[in-house]
Amino acid sequence: MSQDMAELIRQKLDDLAVDPYASHSNATKLKKYSGYRLRVGDWRVIYEVDGDQLIILVLKIGPRGGIYK
Repeated sequence: MSQDMAELIRQKLDDLAVDPYASHSNATKLKKYSGYRLRVGDWRVIYEVDGDQLIILVLKIGPRGGIYK
């Protein structure tokens, strides 16, 4: 992953942290797994939200093709 992409993912996660329950155009609830998926270009971030403490737990970051395996 390039440094620019890592910074963009960090920025998107910071935006998400402001209000993780708001509608974000590139974030969707996963159907077969618990948690959510954030799309950043060809990269995917799989995360869960702990509502009691508003903690976003990033479970996995990877390219589009292999992230769900």
